Amino acid sequence: MWNWLQSVIGIFGTDLPRELLVALAAIAVAFVLPLGKRRRLVQVPIIFLLLAPLPIAAAGLFPESIDLNRFLGLGIHFFLITSIVQSLLIIFCISIWEQVSRPMPKIFFDVLRWSGTILALFVVLLESGADPAELFTGSAVLTAVMGFALKDTLGNVFAGLAIHAEQPFELGDWIQYDTNQAHIGKVTEINWRATKVITLDEAEVIIPNGQLAQASIRNFTKPQRWSRRSLFVVAPYEESPQRVQQIMLEAIRGSFGVLEHPAASVVTNDFKERGIEYWVRLFTTEFDKRDRVDGMARDRIWYALARHGIKIPVATQAIRLTHLPTEAASSFDEILKQRKEILSEVDLLGMLSEDQMLQLASDAVQETFASGEEIIRQGDLGSSMFIIESGNVDVTVSDSGSAPTRLAILSSKDVFGEMSLMTGAQRSATVTAMVETRILRIDKPAMSKLLTVEPLLVKRASEYLVGRQVARFEIISQIEKQAPSSIDLFERIKKFFAI
Repeated sequence: MWNWLQSVIGIFGTDLPRELLVALAAIAVAFVLPLGKRRRLVQVPIIFLLLAPLPIAAAGLFPESIDLNRFLGLGIHFFLITSIVQSLLIIFCISIWEQVSRPMPKIFFDVLRWSGTILALFVVLLESGADPAELFTGSAVLTAVMGFALKDTLGNVFAGLAIHAEQPFELGDWIQYDTNQAHIGKVTEINWRATKVITLDEAEVIIPNGQLAQASIRNFTKPQRWSRRSLFVVAPYEESPQRVQQIMLEAIRGSFGVLEHPAASVVTNDFKERGIEYWVRLFTTEFDKRDRVDGMARDRIWYALARHGIKIPVATQAIRLTHLPTEAASSFDEILKQRKEILSEVDLLGMLSEDQMLQLASDAVQETFASGEEIIRQGDLGSSMFIIESGNVDVTVSDSGSAPTRLAILSSKDVFGEMSLMTGAQRSATVTAMVETRILRIDKPAMSKLLTVEPLLVKRASEYLVGRQVARFEIISQIEKQAPSSIDLFERIKKFFAI
């Protein structure tokens, strides 16, 4: 057995041991390189190295045949050379190349690996004494036959190479590959034959590269990661366009996924039978959640228009209605009674008479805010107070660009904004609706009517506001801060209402 093994190795003298050492050294160098996620590529030269003894095991079945031994020796030679070539490709094309240029696409590296394997095969055949002319003639015939049989597959392969060279999209990009809106997906893989995308329906779509090469591809994440979304809203002709545009812009500010930069915009798009159509253009980087971005922006717009008394017009048609018995709507007196009950729970208004409370309930304005929408913003000017009818709000404050500090979570019958109502001061905190929240807003004109006939309310208000301010300072900071006195607030209230 030993004599036979020596006869097989002896065909190449000391070449096979040297090649084995070179193959091991090349694998060791490739293994210690910082390849990151591509370290698994080292498995390929290791596999070829482990396959090298396979011809020796096969030759053991026919130890008498010298010609067979020579053929199997060539097999060992081929596996060792291929292992060396694969290791060198990893060292030079992955590690060194990527130090000076962008990462090499997988499909290009695969082409080099297959080319290296074919090159190693030709080298071994030439060393065995094969005629080069016969090799190239045979390979040309084989190539023609294979090309004819695999023309579609080869077309997809070359299209894949073109995609990697031109880079119309990369892994992670969102693309639309035809006119169907449902055919929008995130690129997850680009291989030899096809490109895989995941649609919003979480369906995997496999598109042949040849089809993509001929299609007009729309890339939503290039040249910038953000993309523009378009919403169309119809408002009544009675409302001025500039007012409606301003309301819509303010409504979507801070909505989920809506970017501050580039800034959103609203333009008058068309005049419809229903009313004026407005084109809301916003930008987002949450393209995979674009349905949620659009939906929440529409919610914000609806709530904002409703608060300003603007109803979205419906299509008008000539129809015949049959009125069915329904429960009678609450009368205005009942609404005033409900509001009066809520206002009576407010300490600041506790000294008002029944008639004064009803007057204030009549002057109050009811508004509804969507979840996540800011009702007031810290630093803004204001002259109104809010009483929560239903829902919850989050009260936060931020000093000098620091992270917001939560002061409180308010719920039904709680009050906020009273300092701005009574003194005209800037809003000292940001109040955000946590769920759909309905509030009663009391403005300066309504409060001015009460202060004119009830001067003692000024003193009560100053004492009440001092208590609220002291509590706020204690929450914001552990150090002692000087809160305003009731005398200071008393004078500020009188000055603000010109009493």
